[in-house]
Amino acid sequence: MNFIGIIPARFASSRFPGKPLVEIAGKLMIQRVYEQVSKCLSEVWVATDDERIFKAVESFGGKVIMTSENHQSGTDRVNEAYFKINKKLGKAFDVVINIQGDEPFIQPVQIEALKSCFKSAEVDIATLVKEVDSNIELFDINKVKVAVAKDGKALYFSRQAIPFIRGVNEKEWINKHAFYKHIGMYAYKSNVLQLIANMSMANLEVCESLEQLRWLENGLKIQTAITDVESIGIDTPDDLKRIKDIKF
Repeated sequence: MNFIGIIPARFASSRFPGKPLVEIAGKLMIQRVYEQVSKCLSEVWVATDDERIFKAVESFGGKVIMTSENHQSGTDRVNEAYFKINKKLGKAFDVVINIQGDEPFIQPVQIEALKSCFKSAEVDIATLVKEVDSNIELFDINKVKVAVAKDGKALYFSRQAIPFIRGVNEKEWINKHAFYKHIGMYAYKSNVLQLIANMSMANLEVCESLEQLRWLENGLKIQTAITDVESIGIDTPDDLKRIKDIKF
């Protein structure tokens, strides 16, 4: 199978405007992400709606495509970008990998784990999970949890701790079961990406505010791969202080 990586990057973040262009250890954040992804994918593009980001990517020799500023999600932006890149190159790809533009510490091993999921022809979408290692994470509603089947397919995503362990004090749950949290990176078969970009919101998605529930509710199969690598995203200016001592 052939793979393409697309990095959605917008300027107008509500919590951190212009964050793709902040400098981290002498390089722009979007350049850090691009270079990490390029270590294991030969075809990598940035999808943006902002001329400043577009020019910045061109300046370090990256590939970049302009997209609409009206997208509601990164998935929608990636879908538009893929359509335009496909047309530009005159070449289709089997799988599209969506890499967050605020993950400068993404590791090639994570992308390789996603790629390996598509050895099975029945997989529509792949994503990463990591075992929860603290009660703080387990009961943090901002950390999305995943219930996983024996074959690694996602059964459900929730902001609550799942599964509920009956008859056991919540403080002991983590010692009784392996809980997993979601690492927000996706890979889609290219035809599936086009399909989900045109799906209407589903009831479960509205309840939990998680777009992956739309895909499950519509019968798509999401394969998970376990990673031991901790995701370090940059969501706010304070996050920059948190990573200042981390080495590349």
